[in-house]
Amino acid sequence: MLGVAAGATAAALLGTTAAAPAAATELPGQGLGRPVLPPGRLGIQLYSLRDKVATLGFAQVFAELQRYGYDEVEYAGYTQGSAGPLTLAQLKQLTHDHGLRAIGSHVGYYSDNPTAYTFAQNLTRVLDDAEALGLKHIGTASGPWRYGATVDGWKRCAEEFNRFGAEAKKRGMKFYQHNHSEEFSFATDRPDVRLYDVLLAETDPSLVHLEMDIFWAYVGQYRYSRRVDGTPAPFDPLDYVLAQPDRYPLFHVKDGTRDGSAPYGYQMTDVGDGDIDYRRFIAEVTRISGGRPAHHWQAERDNPTDSLSFARRSGDHLHSLREKAG
Repeated sequence: MLGVAAGATAAALLGTTAAAPAAATELPGQGLGRPVLPPGRLGIQLYSLRDKVATLGFAQVFAELQRYGYDEVEYAGYTQGSAGPLTLAQLKQLTHDHGLRAIGSHVGYYSDNPTAYTFAQNLTRVLDDAEALGLKHIGTASGPWRYGATVDGWKRCAEEFNRFGAEAKKRGMKFYQHNHSEEFSFATDRPDVRLYDVLLAETDPSLVHLEMDIFWAYVGQYRYSRRVDGTPAPFDPLDYVLAQPDRYPLFHVKDGTRDGSAPYGYQMTDVGDGDIDYRRFIAEVTRISGGRPAHHWQAERDNPTDSLSFARRSGDHLHSLREKAG
């Protein structure tokens, strides 16, 4: 259905601070205080709704998202299956007509096919389309694996990412990379070096930004808190954001329950049904950004049983989160 490569995963979390409501209602397990989610920053990755986009079309899906209180969408392709073809101008207008802002899109990194719609093969076309849609961010959910899992291989990918970012910046856009759990693994030639650290060190912060998929980052914490030789290598995904908050304009809000019997240590759930501490994460990001609504928070679940129910329930949960009362 979705003609452009999409990031098949997403992330976990919400936003920054907001003005205090006239009367806050305390919810079970949450606090009585200001909303954690900043005004105007409830978003969703449309990959989660790909089945409905394919059968109902963007217009009907956008109408539901508007009804659920969503403000933003991140595209996972620009086509809509049985609902019929539409132009980028029509897609942009549909998004606007339903009170939504398009804040980003996922596109593939590279392909062996020279005509593929990827950054490496067709950078100009990818950026042309993003510009036509009025996007401020354009990125990929592909990891920097093109040249292997060595330090030098990731440095080569970082060079390419810097080039993509430089071209995007010329058009007033930010290029970004969306993580999965494997980015937190260790280099095959330097088992003491975490590959994600190579990516951060070798890319220009002014050109290459990150979209943290918080769920996959916590899966990475579960899988890669020890090196291959068994020595401890703990990390907290939040620490990466707090160290460089301006490098993380986007987040994927995805939840999961801890399950030691699962291959990755978590079972994916709707947002709010899992064990990831969203309130802590959001509150810390809010504090470090000085309360500015500087980040975008996109709910996502890879394969929801009922995608519209997922969107509604996840949006309700993120709106319900409150700061802890003083």
